[in-house]
Amino acid sequence: MDKITRKNSFGQWFSPINSHLFEEQVKTLKLDFYTKKLTTESFLKLFLFAQLQEIESLHALSDSLFNDQLQKEINLDSISISQLSRRLNGLNPDLFQRLFLDLVSQIHAKTHYTKLVMPLKIIDSSTLPLNLTNHRWAKFRKTKAGVKLHLRLVFMEKGISYPEKAIMTTAKEHDRNQLEIMADDKECMYVFDRGYLDYERFDRMTDDGFFFLTRLRKNAVIREVCDFKLPEGTTVLSDQMVIIGTIQNRAENYFRLLKVMDSKGNLLHLITNRFDLSAEEISEMYKSRWAIELFFKWIKQHLNIKKFYGQSDWAIQNKVFIVLIVFCLHVLAQIETKSKRKTLQISRYLRAALWKPAHIWLRKIEGKAIP
Repeated sequence: MDKITRKNSFGQWFSPINSHLFEEQVKTLKLDFYTKKLTTESFLKLFLFAQLQEIESLHALSDSLFNDQLQKEINLDSISISQLSRRLNGLNPDLFQRLFLDLVSQIHAKTHYTKLVMPLKIIDSSTLPLNLTNHRWAKFRKTKAGVKLHLRLVFMEKGISYPEKAIMTTAKEHDRNQLEIMADDKECMYVFDRGYLDYERFDRMTDDGFFFLTRLRKNAVIREVCDFKLPEGTTVLSDQMVIIGTIQNRAENYFRLLKVMDSKGNLLHLITNRFDLSAEEISEMYKSRWAIELFFKWIKQHLNIKKFYGQSDWAIQNKVFIVLIVFCLHVLAQIETKSKRKTLQISRYLRAALWKPAHIWLRKIEGKAIP
């Protein structure tokens, strides 16, 4: 990250946003046609600011423009709640999805994401509840509404985890329907939970050269083919080659079944199509699945994703992708400064030094003394 800069901390944090891509998308999607006041750039900066400050409503966001420094940053001195609402509901979320994917590609490049490394990619989803009265288009139960965020998280060494692909659907959508969309890279190992169980898809993934690791249900029908010898001192209870499924509904390929105990003493049946790794390595890989659970918990707690500013499908998607952009910007700051600080600490320091010179924030997250 550029250490010699006259930017304030917010400007420095915002700088990885690809301005060329942004302008190209705004022009292609015609987002600033007939816009006199709240341009798309001002909108993006304002709503990134809202996420950083955990602002809970459009009323509070409109009032925040009383701040002179925020006015200067977004080139706007006031905005009505109705204008904010119209812009939020009318902006095509494709823009923010493209910006998110561009930031992901920057993280790939800066974490030496190459074909020489086979990272783990964890797939899972989280349902975000909505008020049924205001979001009838997202109804999925008699008294409930919601959307589902389907996510693929890259889990690499040195504790770096970041979202790589995100798809928004209504909460009715079953996880299994998204597996083939999420699994599109053969140079990795996919880890996912029982919600994605589908023997036919497991066969297709294996035949097409995709590697995966998941957990079987307790009542799954299994036929043992052979036992693999376990080394002494292993925590794995058994390691077998098996056929899964009944005669009417079974997988055609052979798979590897491991039985392990989790930290709470529960017996887990892990199934994979990898036979080249040790039983302990497979077991450790499955433990990494908790990274995506922690990610969902983190964004719900700290990035204000529980409360949405709008009621339309586009408004919900815009909010979610802006949240993912915020997280990626934190990760890029962490990588660029080689900081050992957690993303939560980086966010807190940024809020405290938002309009101060960037070097103050950079030195703080690097762990250096501020002169």
